Amino acid sequence: MTTDKQTRQIIVRLLGNFGSQKEIQQYLRRFSSIESEKFAVVKVGGATLHKQLGGLSSSLAFLQQVGLTPIVVHGGGPQLDLALEAEGIETERADGLRVTPPAVLKIARKVFQRENLRLVEALRETGTRATSITNGVFEAELLDRDRLGLVGAVRQVHLEAVRASLRSNIIPVISPFGETADGQILNINADVATNELVRSVQPFKIIFLTGTGGILDREGGVISSINLSTDYKMLMEQDWLHSGMRLKLEQIHDLLKDLPLSTSISITKPTLLAKELFTYRGSGTLVRFGESIHMHRNWDEVDLGRLKQLLETSFQKTLSQDYFANAAVEAVYISDSYRAGAVITRIGEVAYLDKFAVTEEAQGEGLGRAVWNRFRQDYPSIFWRARPNNPVNTFYFQHADGCIKGDEWHVFWCGIDDFGQISQCVETAMRARATLR
Repeated sequence: MTTDKQTRQIIVRLLGNFGSQKEIQQYLRRFSSIESEKFAVVKVGGATLHKQLGGLSSSLAFLQQVGLTPIVVHGGGPQLDLALEAEGIETERADGLRVTPPAVLKIARKVFQRENLRLVEALRETGTRATSITNGVFEAELLDRDRLGLVGAVRQVHLEAVRASLRSNIIPVISPFGETADGQILNINADVATNELVRSVQPFKIIFLTGTGGILDREGGVISSINLSTDYKMLMEQDWLHSGMRLKLEQIHDLLKDLPLSTSISITKPTLLAKELFTYRGSGTLVRFGESIHMHRNWDEVDLGRLKQLLETSFQKTLSQDYFANAAVEAVYISDSYRAGAVITRIGEVAYLDKFAVTEEAQGEGLGRAVWNRFRQDYPSIFWRARPNNPVNTFYFQHADGCIKGDEWHVFWCGIDDFGQISQCVETAMRARATLR
């Protein structure tokens, strides 16, 4: 019979299809060290629950198989719309909330209980331990009886049932209904319920499982990472960020303001959850309130002691004593905490990424992605090199336009199309002296 340890080892090997063993083990260690209650809150929309139940249950089952137990909150809006239509009841909304008279609440409770049990049963069919929690978590008050009916505003979150479930390594699946002090059941918007639960739990990860798989850019591609400290204002000014995505980003911004800086939000598809959580590249949009990334044009503006520590810690090597004296620096990008940074020099006509360093902790937070995206905005054409055994090469191969492999160095580039220029960059990179030993 396969033991839990053997199952975990099998899963880790399977994850090797997504990323390196080093990054997978790094994330597993990080997540496993977190108190079970604070690992992750997963929000599942009604459309995802309806159309992707198999992929959803498999992904959640996977988390339990590697020893991680998330808290799940589900919606059910599309299913409720269909049930109301079947009863001849028109769906009404005000300020984005469903108007909920008693007749609607009665149907809503039946629909959400059914959807809750569908997910719980699907999880149990995979061998996953899960339990249904349809009340008792959200203490609420009527938001506006005259205008919205039986819609609640959360006043307090009770975690006793959730914690009992997590202590037994059972996934709690929560429906978004609240109760008043005198026992009146109230409808609560699933996003609102999730946000209030998150503020109470303060988890390390918040996961939104959606059909789009992330926040989309102008071309309809998924934006891989968003550092709100540096990107939020710019994104909100874009005409291509449509109303639904804009509202989601506003809600995420307001939510992360109230949470520890270590908390991050992942938006991805159910079937890509493992890749998003356990690889540097991810599969959806990783959002953090994050740190500011500062760009400096000379060494005088940089704390060289802290930068030296970052480089040596990240590469686990010693920096040459004359590095800062001899490097022809063009730009230095540093996060507030000096846990991620990049040094850009210029060798010839094209910018050269001389150093890209991220602490192990910051890799898990997406801070390296934030630094990478920042300097790539300023330097669309750039080249760099890395040792063949560099564990970050997986990331480099995914982000580079091309690579020439050598026994001593691999040379990568972006934004360079001319073959002669590529050859010159490769030759220059191969000749450059090593500054870490």
